[in-house]
Parts: sequence; C-alpha cells; structure tokens
Amino acid sequence: AVCLDGSAPVYHFSPGSGTGANNWIVHMEGGGWCKTPEECVIRKGNFRGSSKFMKPLSFSGILGGNQQFNPDFYNWNRVKVRYCDGSSFTGDVEEVDSKTNLHFRGARVWDAIIEDLLNKGMSKAKSAILSGCSAGGLAAVLHCDKFKDLLPPSAFVKCVSDAGYFIDGTDITGNKFVRTSFKNVVTLHGSVKNLPSSCTSRVSPELCFFPQHVLPTMKTPLFILNAAYDSWQIRNILVPSAADKKKEWAKCKVDIKGCSSSQLVTLQHFRDEFLSALPKPEQSPKIGMFIDSCFAHCQSGAQDSWNADGSPSIQKM
Repeated sequence: AVCLDGSAPVYHFSPGSGTGANNWIVHMEGGGWCKTPEECVIRKGNFRGSSKFMKPLSFSGILGGNQQFNPDFYNWNRVKVRYCDGSSFTGDVEEVDSKTNLHFRGARVWDAIIEDLLNKGMSKAKSAILSGCSAGGLAAVLHCDKFKDLLPPSAFVKCVSDAGYFIDGTDITGNKFVRTSFKNVVTLHGSVKNLPSSCTSRVSPELCFFPQHVLPTMKTPLFILNAAYDSWQIRNILVPSAADKKKEWAKCKVDIKGCSSSQLVTLQHFRDEFLSALPKPEQSPKIGMFIDSCFAHCQSGAQDSWNADGSPSIQKM
C-alpha cells in the first residue's frame, strides 16, 4: 500500500467530540489521473505521487471544525485521505518496473487507510460519510458500497461525490476522448478487479469510471454535488487539447467571459448532455443531488462558490 514512488500513503485526522464522537466523515483528495508511465513519473516528483512532498494542511468546508461554517459535521471524526496513486484508488499491480520504480497500488492504499480508521474507532461508527472531490469524488462512487459493507450493519452510511460525476461525453469533434483516457488509466493501473463488479459485468471496465454506468446498481445512498458547467470537464471532456489544435478555445476554456456566442451555445449543449446523464429522481430514490450552473470544479472544500461576488446565497458569512 504505497504511493506511485513507493512512499507511504497519508491521511490527516481530526478526532470527533461530544455528539460527533461516533460519527465519521472520510474525504478523499482529488487530483486527476495518470494514464501513461511518463505521466506517472512526473507525479512522482510532487505530492500527487509521493508523500515526501506532502505538507500539513488545515481543514475547511465539509471538513471544517468551526460550528458556524460547518454546523453538521464540525465535531465529527474528520479525515482527509491524500491522493498519490493517480487511479482514484483503484490500482493494484504487484510488479514494479525497475526502470521507473512506479507502484500502481491505489486500491491497496484505500484498503490500508480504511483498515487503520476502523481500528481507530470507525468500526463502531453510528453515522459515516465517504466523500471526495474530483478524482476523489469518483472514488467515493466506486468505493461507496464497499465502504458501507465494512461498517456496522446498524450504521447510517451515505456517500458524497463532489465534482466526481464525470460524464461519458463527446468532445467538440464528436469523439469520446475521455473514454480513451480512462481506458488507459484502467489498463495501466490494473484497476479492473477493483471496480464495482455490478458495473464491469454489464459494460467495458473503462465505462465504470463514469458514474452514470455505476449508479444503476449502486445500493448505498449517494449525494451528487456538481456544476453543470464543470470547469474541468469543459477543459478535458468537451474541449481536450487534442480536439482544439488551433487553440480557438484557449480563452473560453479558462474564463467563460472569453467565449464567443457560438462557443456559449456549445457550452449550453454540454450542460444539456450533463443533465441528461444524471439519474432521474423517480428512478433512483437513494440518490440526491445539487447541480448548480457555476463554472467551477470542487465546491465542498471551501465556501468560495457560495460567498463569491454575485453568488445567489442569501447570507454572506
């Protein structure tokens, strides 16, 4: 159970107290994926692939310890799992390439950290939430049912995916670039055996990196927090660099104020595609969601979206 470079995995922990002493929230960090050995080698040189570069951090947003800003979870046992494997915690390859010294062990990292938390008291949890942002939000979907199965049958367990609802969408050239990318991730990291079998038994393994193919057979309640104009998905699913060789979208991808009228129409079509990929409430009673129209990616880690100029929030804190 190690990071890409072989260093030990890391999580940050703030113990619960009072009414939250037996409640847990485990939040998984995001940070994209590496789909080739070359990309993974680059990550070895920073905190995305090595705990040697990780520094202490403070908790905020859904993990914050201030009752005013986080009234629901401020006194829970709060955990942030650092992300250093590049596979949304799904990789499991025994062999290590002697030339690159890359370790693809994301699933083992997740198993080891959860086991350690169970030993620290999570095995007696009354309520527990598995959450994550971006690649960690996808991991919250992929590991959700497994997480529930590891906790007491009487525990109240739910999962939260923040900016992790990546859609199986088409880019501006009509191709499915991201599907190919996810296939390369699954292949490189040996992820197949750690994806939900209820999904891989129905569709190709790489499609199980898209929550829309996982949710139909998911058993544990899930809450989806996502922007319909998700900034990461616009840059990497709708307009990946390979589809914009003339860089006509260079300004628009960074700031929608730089979009032309025709590009705005394309963005609106992407929003329609995103909404159509979401589960229908009447078909999925265990799934809740909050979908906003911000040009954002990951919103549960801070109050930035809600408190920014122009935010429709009723009260500014």
